[in-house]
Amino acid sequence: MHGIKVNELTTGTRAIKSVATPIIGLVATAPTADAEIKAKLLTGVVASNNAQTFTAKLTGKAGNAISLALVDPAANSQALAITVTGTAISVSLATSAGGAITTTAAQLATAIAANAGANALIGVANTGASTGAAAVTALPATLLSGGRDEAFPLGLNLITDVRGAIGKAGATGTLKTALEAISDQTGAIVVLSRIAVDAENQDDLTVAGIQALLGAQSELGVRPRILGAPGLDSQEVTAELALTARKLRGMAYAMAIGEDVSEALDYRQNFGARELMLFWPGWKEGAAHTVASALGLRARIDNEIGWHKTLSNIAVDGVTGLAVPIFFDITSDSHDAALLNAGDVTTMIRHEGFRFWGNRTCSDEPLFAFESTVRTAQVLQDEIAAGLMWAIDKPLTAVLVKDIIETINANFRRLIGQGRLIGATAWYDPALNSESDLAAGKLTIDYDFTPCAPLESLTLNQRITDRYYADFATLLAA
Repeated sequence: MHGIKVNELTTGTRAIKSVATPIIGLVATAPTADAEIKAKLLTGVVASNNAQTFTAKLTGKAGNAISLALVDPAANSQALAITVTGTAISVSLATSAGGAITTTAAQLATAIAANAGANALIGVANTGASTGAAAVTALPATLLSGGRDEAFPLGLNLITDVRGAIGKAGATGTLKTALEAISDQTGAIVVLSRIAVDAENQDDLTVAGIQALLGAQSELGVRPRILGAPGLDSQEVTAELALTARKLRGMAYAMAIGEDVSEALDYRQNFGARELMLFWPGWKEGAAHTVASALGLRARIDNEIGWHKTLSNIAVDGVTGLAVPIFFDITSDSHDAALLNAGDVTTMIRHEGFRFWGNRTCSDEPLFAFESTVRTAQVLQDEIAAGLMWAIDKPLTAVLVKDIIETINANFRRLIGQGRLIGATAWYDPALNSESDLAAGKLTIDYDFTPCAPLESLTLNQRITDRYYADFATLLAA
């Protein structure tokens, strides 16, 4: 080469993107939600016995793209012929020796049913009392109309307009209540796993609906991290919520089942998952509304404050009271709310509005007792892993290792600056990286972090003193 060659180098740190945490995974029933409507086209006149209803066989709105033309060939002694191009059906009608249309409504229906292309698109039936015995009339190419997709088919659905979805949810089932409670708090993105209603097998169906949330990222492109099955959260269901939350690195929210404080605390002992937060006694609006309001509030806090802030002590909108009166005194620990919190159950209080009160998960590991600690650990795992994808399969050199460490530490500095971490550091430990491991393409990087603990207990030392009388005479002289 006679000249200059430029090599493009890609060393240095990379920015780590934030994880989208305020995405709700909701399992719900909606037996009367807006159903699918097939597109239709009505032709002819009932009294003339040539009225027909053409109904799309394509699903919902797709049927609105089907068009039908009934063509007068304007020629004598023509045979009926059908052509289908995409979703356009054109029927050249039969005529008599004198050029009059002779194709009857009944013959047209038979011909469409016999044509594979047309029959795949539409079905035909006489309208009302029409016999189909009379000849049809010509029709310019006309689209079928009125087709509507099912609002929430069984399985996974992505809801980006919660308030708009309420009107489609139907009056029965748990979906409408859940969407209303979520909407009262925020306009969140919701991954809905709609399940059928079956009194004898509801728990099994709900568990399956929870498990379906694991496929949301591949099917819908988003990962739900705030999980709940409002109104359906039996013990079996709650256990599955916690398990699925762990797999998704999210949090599950459910009711503690019990008639009083003692029973609620006893119920909490059934779980040891750090990804689970339990509530008792709930709002007057019901258990389903309680859990759903928590899902919405959690998403709102994530958006407005961050994942490092717990659910506790934020005013909840759209509620009118507690299902069971809870004694609460902020200056004492001898009351129902304190007892529930000490037993890892989040309760509700009335103080300048209505609020969830409690920061604790059901973790059997004290390090993850706080909801905020769990969510911090989850976010760091996902952010750092995804943010280092660029490093995989690059040559394992000292420069690469330095770039990895600095990329992690740069992200830590960003989070510390935002007040989401107290401190964090990543480093290379030679003891964990033997020559053989490095030669085999294996690298270990250590990091530690200090999450933001919630200020759960504030102690104020109050003293009485006479020292402020020391300047009393001066004050009088003034």
